[in-house]
Amino acid sequence: MRTWYNNLDYVSLALWLALVTIGLVAIYSTTHGPAAEFLLESVRRNFDRQLVWGVLCLVMFGVALLVPVRFVQQVAPVAYVGSILLLVAALLFGREINGARSWIPIGGVNFQVSELAKFGAVLGVAHVISRRRPGSADLRLLLTVVGLLVLPAVLIVLQNDTGTALVFLALVPVMLFWAGVQLDLLMLMLAPAVTGYLAIVYEPAAILFAIVFTGFMYFRTRDRRLTVVAGLFSGGTVFALWIALTKVLQPYQVARILSFTNPEAAEYRSGVGFHLVQSLAAIGSGGFFGKGFMQGTQTQGRYVPEQSTDFVFSVIGEEFGFVGSMVVLLLFAGLLVRLVLLGSQMKHPFGVIVAAGAVGIYLIHLTVNIGMATALLPVIGIPLPFISYGGSALLAHSAILATVVALHMRRDDFSIYAY
Repeated sequence: MRTWYNNLDYVSLALWLALVTIGLVAIYSTTHGPAAEFLLESVRRNFDRQLVWGVLCLVMFGVALLVPVRFVQQVAPVAYVGSILLLVAALLFGREINGARSWIPIGGVNFQVSELAKFGAVLGVAHVISRRRPGSADLRLLLTVVGLLVLPAVLIVLQNDTGTALVFLALVPVMLFWAGVQLDLLMLMLAPAVTGYLAIVYEPAAILFAIVFTGFMYFRTRDRRLTVVAGLFSGGTVFALWIALTKVLQPYQVARILSFTNPEAAEYRSGVGFHLVQSLAAIGSGGFFGKGFMQGTQTQGRYVPEQSTDFVFSVIGEEFGFVGSMVVLLLFAGLLVRLVLLGSQMKHPFGVIVAAGAVGIYLIHLTVNIGMATALLPVIGIPLPFISYGGSALLAHSAILATVVALHMRRDDFSIYAY
């Protein structure tokens, strides 16, 4: 048996440092180049604040490595309950920033508790799943996991932060898969998301998918009830979305959803499509090698809104080109693969589920953020992990990674029992 500190995964730590460094470089470019003259003084300090948060997260990383496995397991339900209480407190007494009441000021620093709640939710779900006996994934466990993730999502929606709430909902099938829930049920849960996306992009494709998916479920299971549910989940989504877009939602809400399908259309270009048009222009103008650090015309001209947060990928694409963008994607791919490997080496379900939760959170953020920057998805407002400006997001994402690395490092300290 190796000494616990010899098990430290330096690869994960190096990937984290690389991504945080890239984020600092991009944020520096948006706040210290020619673009700085168009910025408020408070925005110009974004790099300094992010650098401080990066150092604090590095210290937190070191502290996490000293925490015993048993303590993490015992504190998991407390972390979940605490995150729920923070969400309620933010809803009742929090500060509103950019239209979302998700912030609680503590000692002069605003904490976005919806970001911190991701960490608590992963620990809470891991605690519940790890306490059941192997192979006992039943309806009760399914409903419990769904409830644990839907509750914070509802509270965050009430705070008017729909983008972050979607992360919790997207985590449901990820966590249930690792809990051992049947693949058929997971496909049923994913069907509405796929159908809904297709219905927005091209409605006939959504109808065709609903028909094919329903037929597939019948030939796979030969269960008529499950087939009916498949038809309702997929076909019903098309109908529900049509009702929402034509009868329920306001015109500006409809435009926000549909703008990514054709952001240069006259009805979108000067409004909600402006973000996407400028982001695409920035990424496209970067070419293969990019225009160079602090040389991007779109970036330095402040044409792209929210450059250091939601659209930070456009900065990388313009100034470092296709090569820089691929480096970022490869670093994320390496981190995700590494986390899957670390999870597979932890035999106890608690460690496995925490690692799966980390992979799910990073993958969801990566897909949505880059999909948004490249006009493949609607503008939702989700940061790129470790790269986008934001202390709360950096702290939460780093804490999740640090916990996985710490649990893997001390994997021999887990109980011999798998529940």
